[in-house]
Amino acid sequence: MQVKSLHLIVCLLTVSFCLSQTKIAELNFETPGGYTTNIAEFTDNGRDYFLRTDGTDFNHGTNGVLFNNLQGGFYFAAQDTDGEGAPLPARLFIENIDISNYTNLEFRVHLAEDDQTTNGGTRTEHWDNGDNVRFTYEIDNSGTNSNLLWIENDNVGANRTPLIDTDFDGIGDGVAITDTFTQHTRPITGTGNLLDISIRIRLNGNHEDIAIDNIEIWGTQNCTSTVTWDGTNWLPTTPNRSTTAILASNYNTSTVGQPSFTACSLVINPGVNLTVSSNEYVQIITDVTNNGRIAIQNTGSFVQVDNSATYDDTGSSFFTTDNAAVVERNTSFINQWYEYTYWSSPVANETFGNALFQSSQYRRFEFNAANFVDSQYETNNDNTLVNGSGVDDIDDNGDVWFLKGSSDLMTPGVGYTATHSQDAFIFGAGSYSYSFRGTLNNGNITVPVQRNDTETNDTNWNLIGNPYPSAIDVDLFFAENNYLSNPTNGKLDGELYLWSHATAPDGTANGNQALNFSFSDYARINGTAELAGGDGITPTRHIPSGQGFFVTYSDNPASTTGTVTFNNAMRVTNNNTQFFRAANTNSATATATITNNKLWLNMTTDTGLFNQTVIGYVPGATAANDGAYYDAKKNGATIADFSFYSVLPSDSKKLAIQGKSPSDLDLNETINLGFFNNINTPTIYTISINQFQGEFLSNNTIYLKDNLINTYQDLNAGDYSFTTEAGEFNNRFEIVFNQPSLSVNETLITSESLIIYEDQDDTVTFSLHNKDLTIKSIKIYDMLGRLLYNLKGENNTETYNLTNLNPTA
Repeated sequence: MQVKSLHLIVCLLTVSFCLSQTKIAELNFETPGGYTTNIAEFTDNGRDYFLRTDGTDFNHGTNGVLFNNLQGGFYFAAQDTDGEGAPLPARLFIENIDISNYTNLEFRVHLAEDDQTTNGGTRTEHWDNGDNVRFTYEIDNSGTNSNLLWIENDNVGANRTPLIDTDFDGIGDGVAITDTFTQHTRPITGTGNLLDISIRIRLNGNHEDIAIDNIEIWGTQNCTSTVTWDGTNWLPTTPNRSTTAILASNYNTSTVGQPSFTACSLVINPGVNLTVSSNEYVQIITDVTNNGRIAIQNTGSFVQVDNSATYDDTGSSFFTTDNAAVVERNTSFINQWYEYTYWSSPVANETFGNALFQSSQYRRFEFNAANFVDSQYETNNDNTLVNGSGVDDIDDNGDVWFLKGSSDLMTPGVGYTATHSQDAFIFGAGSYSYSFRGTLNNGNITVPVQRNDTETNDTNWNLIGNPYPSAIDVDLFFAENNYLSNPTNGKLDGELYLWSHATAPDGTANGNQALNFSFSDYARINGTAELAGGDGITPTRHIPSGQGFFVTYSDNPASTTGTVTFNNAMRVTNNNTQFFRAANTNSATATATITNNKLWLNMTTDTGLFNQTVIGYVPGATAANDGAYYDAKKNGATIADFSFYSVLPSDSKKLAIQGKSPSDLDLNETINLGFFNNINTPTIYTISINQFQGEFLSNNTIYLKDNLINTYQDLNAGDYSFTTEAGEFNNRFEIVFNQPSLSVNETLITSESLIIYEDQDDTVTFSLHNKDLTIKSIKIYDMLGRLLYNLKGENNTETYNLTNLNPTA
């Protein structure tokens, strides 16, 4: 085996297949990493390449390379791998896949090969004799590589169709590899602890190519032994992924000696209580038999991994009362009783009256996406409708929210919204605890979503929610449900909205009521980054248990109805603490490895208003508008009192989150910023850095350029404050990464280098400390950026009559 260094980024996913087969690992190339190569990845932007790609790195499209049935945004592709002087063969390595306690191993991969013609359509460029791609595997560094999947032509000559070599004799004799990505499956013989996959690619000129995607390893999880908790100890040893854990006595993860644990399966004996305390977890790979009772405290997590695993609580004495499991969730900090929280039930058969009994029975709502139409908008909630689709994101006739009764069931995966009741708001401002009782949700859960094409240019809102007693990973949710990454089954745009109430209801905020909440209070997550809402808290890339959230149905699918799928693959054992509306004390720190440059900018006012925008340089994005997964629009940007966003020079949309290619970021990069305000009272605005990540942004100064007065502010050193008139300003501010250099005759001076003092009779004197310097000009602006004086000078000290200046205190 070749010795290689590898940081394996293979998501451990679990999806049901046949009886109990589990997806152990997947490499889908949607994010960088997860493999190594024996040569550097390269492309000549034509027909010589060997790299992870979205198809834009080489000659594609008409008379170029073209693939069908793409499985996502990215794949690995190779053509003429010796064309740029690289040695043959080129190799891909996927190593250290944990297969311990799995049997019946299986390998799956999607393959495609370009079938287009060249030379004006007269010749199809296929494979020559000797061209081949070969997949092999090795278990536990045995030194023996076993054949898995071979591809070559039929050994008849040049430009022949690549075929599966069924008997590994160097001659293709099976099904053809076409330009349509198709899955191929092969068994892996043997068992062990670690699996390595090697892909050997020998394609040596004249347009021979291959494309590879969705490499998956499947197997059957085995529970090989049993351990029992007797109230004091685990006997004979502590549980792990291969053991069945039996709880014969109460177990509480907050008790010393009773920590979080992972087991292959779990049995809770009758009368026994399992308590999963805050910030702790219990993770079970396969089946759970709950003959006792499970209590999951706020921010605790109960996770089942295998999607085909069962959860059975019919043997519990609490089953008939829907009390075999209870999941506690706290609201975030509530300032007033009428502040909404978005909920989703982590248990089955729960009613609004039981779970949300502290909420107002007149303020429990479900959202009906089929009724949403936004063809008109108003200004300042003035009831004067103007034609304009998707401007304010408010339903035109207010028929989308439906009141839910106390006996109505909360459907798993559906999102709901409710306020606390005024009578239950007895402790005033603070966090309030809610309890969900019933059978824990588990496995595949599908939720209907839809769009109303009565108006095709508005936003297709749907309110859904995390259905599990654990957090879910946003990126795995996107991979399953986004149209961009899963065009076969995905229905969503690739952005989700979390309510983070911070602004009091206002009569000038657009909506269907006399007083309405602010749209800017939604926190956002898309494929590029996460964006804080009104409370200033930036979300993590996880959705906690019980959290409801908005998504949008894509305009791309032909059907206006579809489903969103939740599965156990998305569930995680941590990151269950950040519940939105989020309180400052509950914010969680993301632990993902920082690889991409991202910049979060805040705009605030001295009256307490807050807006945030973010620009991220991520693979797959471009400098153009790439849709909601990369470029999230600023909803209601010009109908709110105040909004802050970035703008694209070639597009009119205002973006809350902007994704750009990593190759766009250099010292010459310019980020165009815009803002809108409808504030007519004197207000001080401040632009500041909230946070940044990535090597470039960490090593270069971030400047804010004010084009109105041609000044630069080092935002790393300090914030920039200004005043302005009401209006929309899309050309005033830019983020840049260098300043114009001073000429040899210019000197940058500080405030300490210049003395300014007021004389009698409205005269003001300017004097330089350095007697070798001469004042050439002085420009004086007001706080609105308007030029008041443009004064000329020729001496070290100059005095001017400034009668137009207002007296200062």
